[in-house]
Amino acid sequence: MATEYTLSIIKPDAVERNLTGKINTKFESAGLKIVGQKMLQLSEKTAQEFYAVHNQRPFFKDLVKFMISGPVVVQVLKGENAVAKNREIMGATNPANADAGTIRKEFALSIEANSVHGSDSLENAHNEILFFFAKSELVG
Repeated sequence: MATEYTLSIIKPDAVERNLTGKINTKFESAGLKIVGQKMLQLSEKTAQEFYAVHNQRPFFKDLVKFMISGPVVVQVLKGENAVAKNREIMGATNPANADAGTIRKEFALSIEANSVHGSDSLENAHNEILFFFAKSELVG
């Protein structure tokens, strides 16, 4: 098994409800280590750049509006098969389809306000981490 790094974002709905600690406990209990973490208020420009891959999708404007609606916590998780493990811990994008015990099943309010974002591939994890973090900000 390979040690990997992946990006996680605790979205505004979860930050607003003080769920950061509970979500981080799920990551850490599953063997992922938080090696970088910071709270940010995304600007519209930053959110548009980060989610640019979705800019032609009908939900893009609503996604950007939601992601700038309050602070987010961006973090880098490290561990064995971190990308896949994080996605498993998060659960399905639509909380109605998420497995019991996953972050989205327990904490999501809707398909949009689904509490967390996670990288979907190693390549995207690398790019997303570099979008938010300098290497000097990662410890471990």
